[in-house]
Amino acid sequence: MSDLQAAENLPTEFSIPAAWKGSELFARDDWQVTFDQNQLDDLQLALDVVLKENLSREQITPSRFPLPQVSPVIRQIQQQLETGSGACQLKRLPVEHYSAPELEILFWLISVHLGSPVSQSANGEKIFHVRDEGFQVGQKEARGPNTRKRLSFHTDRCDVIGFLCLQQARSGGNNQLVSSVSLFNEMRRRFPELTKILMQPFYYLRHNVDTGNQKPFCQQPVFSVQDGHFAGSFLRVLIERAYASPDLPDMTSQQREALDQLEAVAESPELSVTFRQEPGDLLFLNNWVTFHRRDDFEDADESHLKRHLLRVWLAVPNSRPLNPLFADNYGSTAAGAVRGGMLPSH
Repeated sequence: MSDLQAAENLPTEFSIPAAWKGSELFARDDWQVTFDQNQLDDLQLALDVVLKENLSREQITPSRFPLPQVSPVIRQIQQQLETGSGACQLKRLPVEHYSAPELEILFWLISVHLGSPVSQSANGEKIFHVRDEGFQVGQKEARGPNTRKRLSFHTDRCDVIGFLCLQQARSGGNNQLVSSVSLFNEMRRRFPELTKILMQPFYYLRHNVDTGNQKPFCQQPVFSVQDGHFAGSFLRVLIERAYASPDLPDMTSQQREALDQLEAVAESPELSVTFRQEPGDLLFLNNWVTFHRRDDFEDADESHLKRHLLRVWLAVPNSRPLNPLFADNYGSTAAGAVRGGMLPSH
């Protein structure tokens, strides 16, 4: 099949707002929002009530804490994540004024107005601490976010991922983003045959901390379209682990070439952007239209100066419909469903 024939058998290029390229993102109106004093006061009042009444995290809900100054901004971000660029940096929560438990409460308050937090482990963790835990290679507890190593471009098992930076590393640890929509468009233009392969299902091995999942592996595509809605999803480490398994077929040379070219194109400066999340910055990303990664980093010796971020996985009420193949990993594939995360272990 010629390149032209292959391209004709693919969806047309997407010209939606999420199809930004490189530094175009930084010029977007929906990329960056800064808290004003009224909004910070709004959060402070809610925090005071939580602390005074000693409320549990489950008791901190949008109905109980409507956040009249903050919630309109969050609703706007929610909409822009789904129909805009798919990425938003919310600056500048004064983290230096709060304790770590107070910052967890503030992060939770903001997050529950954006969506429904889902579990990030079989233990039911809904706020995950991103920091170097000193795990050695091969330890079953090790996850990329709990190491200092460079992470490759990927998505997480949720509609929207959120981070709050408490402390940055002494050096390194910068963020990179790429629009998976533009990545699809570029792959379609340059490598139509390989793009067709990326729209076919790849095996994924169950994550080593996903012990509540009874299925040892699943299948899902990197690029897909459902009811006209684009979705990109990618975590190469679980793909590689699956194809290394004796219970599954070997990866074909074309599949490997498709993944290699995907990562090479994603890293190009024409498509990707690099920035540094500073203490007090929140970052929210739509996983269906962006891939993200992080550089390796070097920490300070003092424990309170080591890199530390809080992370949340959210199902959002205005999410897109998904290809049915995503059901094994996400539960529901219906638009607006509470989906994603990890099942509890029994």
